Amino acid sequence: MKTASETKSGSGFMLLIICLGVFMVYLDSTIVNTALPSIQQSFGLGVSGLQWLLDIYVLAFACMLMTAGTLGDLFGRKKLFIASLAGFTLSSVVCALAPNVGTLFAGRVLQGLFGSAVIPMSLALITVLYPLPAARARAVGLWAGIGGLALAGGPIIGGLLIDSIGWESIFWINVPIGILAVIILAMKLKVQEVTVNKRIDFIGQVLFILGIAALTFALIQGSSEGWGSLLIIGSFAVSVLCLVLFYLWEHSCSYPMLPPDFFRNRIFIMACLVNLLSFFGMFGVMFLMTLFFQTINQLTPTETGIRFLALTGAIMIGSYVTPRIYSRIGTRTTIIIGAFMTAGGLLGLLNVGPGSGFAAYGWPMMLIGLGVSLAGAPATMVLLSSVPLERAGAASGASQTFRQVGSIFGIALSGSILLYRMKTEVPGAFADAPLTDDA
Repeated sequence: MKTASETKSGSGFMLLIICLGVFMVYLDSTIVNTALPSIQQSFGLGVSGLQWLLDIYVLAFACMLMTAGTLGDLFGRKKLFIASLAGFTLSSVVCALAPNVGTLFAGRVLQGLFGSAVIPMSLALITVLYPLPAARARAVGLWAGIGGLALAGGPIIGGLLIDSIGWESIFWINVPIGILAVIILAMKLKVQEVTVNKRIDFIGQVLFILGIAALTFALIQGSSEGWGSLLIIGSFAVSVLCLVLFYLWEHSCSYPMLPPDFFRNRIFIMACLVNLLSFFGMFGVMFLMTLFFQTINQLTPTETGIRFLALTGAIMIGSYVTPRIYSRIGTRTTIIIGAFMTAGGLLGLLNVGPGSGFAAYGWPMMLIGLGVSLAGAPATMVLLSSVPLERAGAASGASQTFRQVGSIFGIALSGSILLYRMKTEVPGAFADAPLTDDA
């Protein structure tokens, strides 16, 4: 019979292995940004192609988050976590070996789908491993810290790998991590699987995917296809239709993926909006600044990753100090301060131009990182406290989904504005240059 210390030690080891899988998934949220110019050169992608490379992953990730919990209840949390981790690892191999951009995009979609189950199932397993509230709080704190470390370290790890090996290495790094975690968890993780016979909201899931995907397509392709083109207008119309139908279906469905009473909860809506707008700004900045650092300022991927520490490092610091701040001044005040800091950082980046140094973009990126942390964490706390305890899982999934949707639209809209400016400003800028017609 195992002693209490042996049980505690075993749970701690399992927690570290689970967090290893979480680290791998979160790492892919930021590590790919640093590789954008290198992948662009390999496959001849334009700005729209780079947008899709990022957004197609987040789109798959976001759209399946709310259904992942139901799948875990149906098939077992341990089984789904290990299967998803294995699938994410194999998807990384597909991306690393991709001979063309279509295969790379397919691999990214699979990564997003499998990754969407890894995150909620990891939290579910922690809940089982740590039934006591105090121990569970410490475990969740470690889980959040590992996720923050992955987000912060993504750009610098990616830069070092790309400069020394090549862009394919940002996907290969997942393989040994994934294999190790899958083998250990399959052999050593002992949890009692409790399955519940739930129904999956297939219609709601399809309507949500179509609505968000059509809107993403319109935002990304609008500049190249023409905002008034039939294709783009039709995409906007499809998006509105699907999202309206999704809203109506969730109200009539007896097993909705997003409980309809959430739509009547003003606190829930405002908290989700804070998360959506925070990630909208942050991921738009990460996309544009990656291109700025490497394409305009001619920095290497490693140098780019170091510059991004101003943003990602501030997020880590902000995540650490935010609970202490909102416990003293309240969640509403903390959210307002965070929102103003984020807005101030975004305004500060308006002064950045070709050749601008760290003094010009460092402090705005720090402000954005701190602001997103100050606004996001208390918004999530308020959201969870506004719903009954038995609905906390669904509310958490919805909050995460809105964050990811914000990042999708941030990348899509920032890239479209960039393309529009290129099409309208670049020809005029070259008009008086001493170039031949061919040039």
